[in-house]
Amino acid sequence: MDLRSVQKPLKEQYRNDPSASRITLKAKGGQTETPIACSVAVGRAVYQAQAHPGVGGGGTAACSGDLLLGALSACAQLTCQMVATAMGVPTKRIEVTVEGDLDLRGTLGIAKDIPVGFEQIRLRFYIEAPQATPEQLSALREKTEQYCVVMQTLVQPPKLLSEWATT
Repeated sequence: MDLRSVQKPLKEQYRNDPSASRITLKAKGGQTETPIACSVAVGRAVYQAQAHPGVGGGGTAACSGDLLLGALSACAQLTCQMVATAMGVPTKRIEVTVEGDLDLRGTLGIAKDIPVGFEQIRLRFYIEAPQATPEQLSALREKTEQYCVVMQTLVQPPKLLSEWATT
């Protein structure tokens, strides 16, 4: 795939009309019959989500933490692949694994001194690129981390607005 030719008209459009580059992504949760499960509409697909078994979920669907880590993994994977292609870094395989640690006592409200949410998130990039130079691999890392939207969002969190509508 010639990524440059795919992206060239987009880059030109965004340079000429910066407002065309602004997008809004949306995800929407929907209630199901049980309080430990929901549906999540993301992009063009609907996923089933469930509370983690550690807080009473059934363990048959992804929990919200899985979805967050999955979003980070997908973004890091795609960004690294696209950067490698754009930079001409010869790779045989790129694989990204994401792990996150949290203490469920915070989520369950049984230990006020334990934070709710992830305490640490680890990204592991496995790059099989025997023909790549150390300089190419260093640049690949730098640019992947710079342009990974989900990683940068977690590193520099945006302002989060919460709005409630009741009937």
